[in-house]
Amino acid sequence: MALKKGDRAPQFTLFSDEKKEVSLSDFQGENVVLLFFPMAFSGVCTTELCAMRDDISTYNNLKAQILGISVDSPFVLGKFREDQRLNFPLLSDFNKEVARAYDCLHEEFVFGLRGVGKRSAFVIDGQGIIQHAEVLENPGNLPNFEAVVETLKAIN
Repeated sequence: MALKKGDRAPQFTLFSDEKKEVSLSDFQGENVVLLFFPMAFSGVCTTELCAMRDDISTYNNLKAQILGISVDSPFVLGKFREDQRLNFPLLSDFNKEVARAYDCLHEEFVFGLRGVGKRSAFVIDGQGIIQHAEVLENPGNLPNFEAVVETLKAIN
């Protein structure tokens, strides 16, 4: 069942691109922007994450931690983050457990690939409650970043 505003965000612990465990609970008391993206190094994902990189001051000013999540390995995510000079952690959901918990997993994707995260944006407040949820069926579309920013402004 799809998560929506007012739901408690499912907890998780994943390995980051720096091969360190990162848990949602690490950010208790802080706003979190959780971005699921299908695959590192693909065109739309690069555009999305670089847009967040370039607008990081907006998110910092709104006291929000950005976390990117994909089913890529921590090694791939490390190279992607380095190549794109991303200024926020990327987390590996290689086993697809978190994408399933957030109901944002493509069981069937392009090129016959299975189990790829749907492009999604969640704003989670400091109490762990979802304040904004957007799961996109079309991987070519970008999340509504304006809605993310407006949600963060409303909860600050």
